[in-house]
Amino acid sequence: MSVETNWSLDAVQSLRSMAREGVPVSVISLRLKRPVDAVCAKLAELGITPKVEV
Repeated sequence: MSVETNWSLDAVQSLRSMAREGVPVSVISLRLKRPVDAVCAKLAELGITPKVEV
């Protein structure tokens, strides 16, 4: 399985939307088919603080 390193505009918009809705990073990771680390890195790059998972 290849890891997608480039983020399309659609993927970034989905990421922002899910983060705003408070979707946990692990769920965002599954929905976008990307590693949790990649999702966290992109959120940090965008200046978005993810919801803390309990």
